[in-house]
Amino acid sequence: MEENLKSEENKMGVMPVNRLLIEMSLPMMISMLVQALYNVVDSIFVSRINENALTAVSLAFPIQSLMIAVGTGTGVGVNALLSKSLGEKNTERANKVAENGVFLAALSYLLFLIVGLTVVKPFYAGQTTDQEIFAYGYEYLTVVCCFSFGMYAQFIFERLLQSTGKTIFTMFTQGTGAIINIILDPILIFGYFGLPAMGVTGAAVATVIGQIVAAVLAFIINQKKNKEIHLDFRAFKPDVKIIGAIYAVGIPSIIMQAIGSVMTYGMNRILMVFSSTAAAVFGVYFKLQSFIFMPVFGLNNGMVPIIAYNYGAGKKDRLTKTMKLSIMYAVAIMAVGIVVFQIFPSQLFMMFDASETMLAIGVPALRTISLSFAFAGFCIVTGSVFQALGNGVYSMIVSIARQLIVLLPVAYLLSRTGNINAVWWAFPIAEVISLLVTIFFLIRINRNIIGHIGDEHITKEGKEDD
Repeated sequence: MEENLKSEENKMGVMPVNRLLIEMSLPMMISMLVQALYNVVDSIFVSRINENALTAVSLAFPIQSLMIAVGTGTGVGVNALLSKSLGEKNTERANKVAENGVFLAALSYLLFLIVGLTVVKPFYAGQTTDQEIFAYGYEYLTVVCCFSFGMYAQFIFERLLQSTGKTIFTMFTQGTGAIINIILDPILIFGYFGLPAMGVTGAAVATVIGQIVAAVLAFIINQKKNKEIHLDFRAFKPDVKIIGAIYAVGIPSIIMQAIGSVMTYGMNRILMVFSSTAAAVFGVYFKLQSFIFMPVFGLNNGMVPIIAYNYGAGKKDRLTKTMKLSIMYAVAIMAVGIVVFQIFPSQLFMMFDASETMLAIGVPALRTISLSFAFAGFCIVTGSVFQALGNGVYSMIVSIARQLIVLLPVAYLLSRTGNINAVWWAFPIAEVISLLVTIFFLIRINRNIIGHIGDEHITKEGKEDD
């Protein structure tokens, strides 16, 4: 009888925790590494046009980051609520969460269609007076915004797969989209195979085509393989309560990541006072650091449904073990990042056809900023634990403290010294503050939530997992 129950139980409730975490996270980590690769490849090809083209794409990052924030934040809310519903064996609610998630993805696209048509021009005008940078940026960002339906569809359908533990399929969809992007980049940018050279616009078109293909694949896989969820829009009506529950988790995540957009915009304004090369260096840094951060985010994506499921199922021991292992793996990944950025900064910048001026600014930047990685792994994972337990507001507060209260003001004050190398120290300083605030909230959430998860719900299988 016990064996039958175990076989019927979702793997997130019975599989040994370490194996489960690796099985859930590894495909996401690989797919996000591929995502990071195509972001870097985008910039490498664009840098071959000229440095102004690279600067223009770098300056687009705040709005691109905001687009991603809305998509991933909504996805985090859907993921946490859906996994918790499955943990509680409430399949009807799980289906409604999925359907409302798709509805919210459609609304997100409409929002950024409007942004693409109205905001892009004043956005670039506020950052640069260089007409070439302005023209490149306007071309690139307009395409990315107005055709973002592929990105939002990809986000939501991949999240549905993640919520039910089918992360291997998201590796396939993301990988396919990324490979298409990488193949199309040089073809569309430089005009191979008889096609016209589209320049920066070609990079944007390659990106959106990759996203659309990935979205179609993710939708098909959901329909054929995701048996835990049944999407049926024939009688669909938006459910205000479910949307509210999604955004109770999702809005803090959106705000948290949107704050990153504000930070990036502010840093670009500070750096452009020094030179457009300084802003390009900052943009290159963000592309490079994604190779370190994306695997941690992939780890998070695998961890969140496990935490949420076992929270819903009342399995405290499995929840805490998942959290501890995730922190350990994240810190190890970040340690590798520190080593690489300290030893090979010049080699990393040379991939972007860096000038001597870019190297002079970029090498100290990478070495200084990467010191913050020592604390970032712990803070990122712990922030996702807060979200999975329905306390995303804690993550939001940490993000506000790090990026708005500390990072930008400190960077501005250090910029007044006239020494650009001093500006980069704002990042390690901000991360130390972030660590202290995160520890404070972790103590609170352990006392108020984790400590009260009923020990009586812990199963024999859960004890064996320890």
